[in-house]
Amino acid sequence: MRQLTLDFARTLQPTLDNFIAGANGELLQNLRQLAARSARERFIFVWGGPGSGRSHLLKATVAELQREGAAACYLACSAGLEFASGLERVECVALDDVDRLDDAGQLAAFDLYNALRERGGALLAAAAAPPAQLKLREDLATRLAWGLVYQVHALTDEAKAQALADRAASRGFRLAPEVSDFLLTRASRDLPSLLATLDALDRYSLETRRPVTVPLARELLHDAVRLDAGSGRQQDAAAGAGD
Repeated sequence: MRQLTLDFARTLQPTLDNFIAGANGELLQNLRQLAARSARERFIFVWGGPGSGRSHLLKATVAELQREGAAACYLACSAGLEFASGLERVECVALDDVDRLDDAGQLAAFDLYNALRERGGALLAAAAAPPAQLKLREDLATRLAWGLVYQVHALTDEAKAQALADRAASRGFRLAPEVSDFLLTRASRDLPSLLATLDALDRYSLETRRPVTVPLARELLHDAVRLDAGSGRQQDAAAGAGD
């Protein structure tokens, strides 16, 4: 059971293929073109609320470029973040949560934008709101709005339920609606986590030779929380022993 818990704690690696487009078809198409190095617009800003998938899209695009041999990197922005030397020579840079940069980071992002544009590079940026609504230096916000700007629309519960049903069908079983409803209300609501939980539930069903039902899902999630809590206590004890 411990290995199962660890398995579904590691959510699916983000790819453009496992992103369910929903109302984001045009955005996904532009990111595919960027990953294929055939994009006409190489500066894209995406925004959306928690769980909308904006981080997924940035990580997935960078990963696909890297698989094609391109120099690309993903940075999770925060106050105090220092940009590595030579970053302007990277083919594509993805700046996630760009609104979390402090003054020095915003200046570095402004310089990076200009350098990438001059060298023919690409920049992806993401935040919780469009550039004009962010508390950023005006010249940086203006640059971020020059390219394509997309809101990432979160999937509806109906779309997530359909994605879960499709995933179950691909694994050879039918997902009962009540199990889907249970996962949507009790598990992590972002789609990669939901799909990883469903995969773990399928494996647990096969190992225990029990059908996929709400009681089985409840048991899996309960044991996962219990084991994670135990793991956290062990880590705290180990840290205390080292003091």
